[in-house]
Amino acid sequence: MKILMTGVGGPTPRSFAIALKKYSFYKRFEIIATDINPLSIGLYQTDLFSKGYVVPRCTDANYWEVIEKIVKEHQIDYAVILPELEVLEWSKRQMEGKLPCPAFLPHPEIAALLVDKARMTDMLEPLGLVPVSIEFERSIVDLSPIFEKLKNNFWVRSTSGTSGLGSLLIDSEDSLKNWIQINPGVKTFIGSTYLPGRNLACKLLYDKGKLLRAACGERVNYIMAKVSPSGITGNTSFGRLLNEPKLVALAEMAMNHLFEKIGIEPQGFFTVDFKEDANGTPYITEVNVRHVAFTQCFAAGGANFAEDTIRLLDQDATFDRNFKMYEFTEGLIFLRDVDSLPILMKESELLK
Repeated sequence: MKILMTGVGGPTPRSFAIALKKYSFYKRFEIIATDINPLSIGLYQTDLFSKGYVVPRCTDANYWEVIEKIVKEHQIDYAVILPELEVLEWSKRQMEGKLPCPAFLPHPEIAALLVDKARMTDMLEPLGLVPVSIEFERSIVDLSPIFEKLKNNFWVRSTSGTSGLGSLLIDSEDSLKNWIQINPGVKTFIGSTYLPGRNLACKLLYDKGKLLRAACGERVNYIMAKVSPSGITGNTSFGRLLNEPKLVALAEMAMNHLFEKIGIEPQGFFTVDFKEDANGTPYITEVNVRHVAFTQCFAAGGANFAEDTIRLLDQDATFDRNFKMYEFTEGLIFLRDVDSLPILMKESELLK
């Protein structure tokens, strides 16, 4: 099976490729890679990708011409699109019936909503599933309304983007002013009540209006955490694979609410991020319209969402379309680092 995979400079596409090559027995895969940066390591990882191409940005006028040429030359069966901006562009083009090959994509309206964290937060606020939040522009002069609503010690970040862009725990007006100044690339921020508890992720796979697969995990530590003032880099170094049906129920309730508000059929793969308060109550902080970087860890633990995605694209008649929450061995953790395959083990086996 020939697959086009975009954005291979990021860890998520490479993790998806590993999940297929190392943990899937569905079919043999030949993966063609693209990225906008010639320095992207994925373009040269011949163990994962048989060919790499540098392509224009998805918003460039000649992007589709280049992609269509690659699809035709390699007789691509399916595309796996993971960078958020490309997900948006491909989903729009899918609605126009102009995709060069099939891809597993959400509706463009839900994708655009979830990329905008402030808009998503506003829409989920009536359900009580999101922390108290306030959106503000970097040009703001009077900070008092923010502190009146959130008090001290609140979390701030960009309303768009990934990897904790622009995120920091704020404890004073001076710290917020300074943080706005040293993040010139962030135009709009969102401040939210600080949640000190567990950092959880719930993965949901929808197809043709139905939730088919789900699984949960916990992010505990991050790769290169010391380089980020917030300690969050978006790349988990130590995490846990969890069995939490209540979290799945909350994530499903939130997504159903969003689908109904927009008026579209559930479709796509989503990662719903939660953070718990001091009492262990989970609140949604964001929803990714794609897989995340430790998808290979889920695959290693028996929840191969990458394979599931391809089997749905391939219309595999043997795929069980009954809902399944993947369950893991109790106490199962994963360890990750740069340039290394993850290690899965029981947390009780950690060296003392």
